[in-house]
Amino acid sequence: MSAAPKPVVLWAVPRSRSTAFLRIMIERGDLEVAHEPFSYLQSEGHFEFAGRRASSAIELLDVMLEVNAKERRVFAKDTSDYTYTSLFEDERLFGDVVNTFMIREPRSAISSHYAMNPGATLEEYGFEYLHTIFDAVRSATGEIPLVIDGDDLVADPEAMVRAYCERVELEFVPEAMRWEPGQQENWRRTNRWHAEVAESSGLVARPPQRRETPDTNEHLRRVAEYHQPFYDALARHRLTVGGDR
Repeated sequence: MSAAPKPVVLWAVPRSRSTAFLRIMIERGDLEVAHEPFSYLQSEGHFEFAGRRASSAIELLDVMLEVNAKERRVFAKDTSDYTYTSLFEDERLFGDVVNTFMIREPRSAISSHYAMNPGATLEEYGFEYLHTIFDAVRSATGEIPLVIDGDDLVADPEAMVRAYCERVELEFVPEAMRWEPGQQENWRRTNRWHAEVAESSGLVARPPQRRETPDTNEHLRRVAEYHQPFYDALARHRLTVGGDR
């Protein structure tokens, strides 16, 4: 009997369109989906997943691996505005989990993040720590992890999702590319961050909103300049449709 496919984690820079991607995974109906489980754990001190309660990152990883082995394949997405030191000291994260990554052009992501959280620290914009996670996975596995770009995703949603699914050994489900608008229990705690996804019925590129940008705000310019090299390093490995990375 072959082993169950490994759980998949999507590590994403904040405001990269990762919740829209997660919404597709929810719509499939065949996965146990977790929205920012390790972030929620840090902010609330516990996280409930598939009817089980975890109070530490290691306990939560235990639960995710158990659910994946005995019930349904697990898909989780989390963001790089928190740090997960204890989790990355557990070798199972590298050997027993498929770690994937999502980025977005920094100027757009940073402007969107600032509009939601103008008090964000330099680290909370997340590109540097996402690069740190990427390097940890690459070093531990000897392989280059899968990277997708949120801008590529909205430019050609079906092709990108199909390619992602192929890489992580998921069947592509075309019907999951459309959904009924509405909030999801998965992201109840952070509803205000996901209003656009909740109002949508599929992946679309929206016109830029009027907001502060690195062109109009000196603080954001410095933030963008700091994080750009980390984005560039990750973008060199991003998945492209119709060709190799």
